[in-house]
Amino acid sequence: MLKHFAAIVGLGCALFVGGCAALALPEENGGLEFALPPPSDQRPSDEGVMQGKRHFAAGDYGLAERNFRAAVEANHSSAPAWLGLAASYDRLSRFKLAERAYKQVVRLQGRTPTVLNNLGYHYMLRGRLGEARSTLEEALRRDPDNTYIQANLELLASWSTGERHPDDVPRRH
Repeated sequence: MLKHFAAIVGLGCALFVGGCAALALPEENGGLEFALPPPSDQRPSDEGVMQGKRHFAAGDYGLAERNFRAAVEANHSSAPAWLGLAASYDRLSRFKLAERAYKQVVRLQGRTPTVLNNLGYHYMLRGRLGEARSTLEEALRRDPDNTYIQANLELLASWSTGERHPDDVPRRH
């Protein structure tokens, strides 16, 4: 029994030392420099983002929200997790929470066409059609060939003239 314990402790030490060596890079002056962690979209904590996207695509917005929220809690700097969380909140009609999540996405990622398209959708759902139009037009200026943005602008135009139908759903990325 003691031999097995000693072997396990020895193996644990070897793994620990080997793991530490993998994190450190030698500097010119003989010191150590620690490697930076991978980008946030490549961390295991963003497994929740992948699960959230699957649930969102399947129309399971509650489960999507739960997965995106877990991803955000695990990695506060994951823009995809915040964007998915905002979109899920929109679908659950939790607009104040969605708005807070969109602010975080803009802070992390900026006003990209995808972010602006989804934010324009958010404004459409809230009935803020003027803000939706200006946001979607800004998105289209940044990405003129984006069919999602174009479709949302067409849909917004039909909503503005009172032609909204129950099957009309704004498009997201």
